[in-house]
Amino acid sequence: QVQLVESGGGLVQAGGSLRLSCAASGRTFSGYAMGWFRQAPGKGLEWVSSIDSDGSNTYYADSVKGRFTISRDNAKNTLYLQMNSLKPEDTAVYSCATAPRIATRIHDYDYWGQGTQVTVSS
Repeated sequence: QVQLVESGGGLVQAGGSLRLSCAASGRTFSGYAMGWFRQAPGKGLEWVSSIDSDGSNTYYADSVKGRFTISRDNAKNTLYLQMNSLKPEDTAVYSCATAPRIATRIHDYDYWGQGTQVTVSS
């Protein structure tokens, strides 16, 4: 079993930056691929970014490519999402999740955090 807790969300003006963290406990963190997802008001769950177990490969949705950076520190059992040049359309609840191997499909992820709210004002 893996437990995930997101933090770092908040209110930021358009053009600003935030760094989200996802702290993991339970089974060995380094054995999982990880992903970030978001759900905006009135919309479905959207895949944002993924990273493989050792951090050597990363993938991004077109909507965030060039603005967001996913990373992980396996020694700290923590996943990060650095978000720059934020836009109002980035407003959403952001969640992290684990997968046995790197994937972009929601159904490939098994353990999920509760999420952290990101609000970008205009």
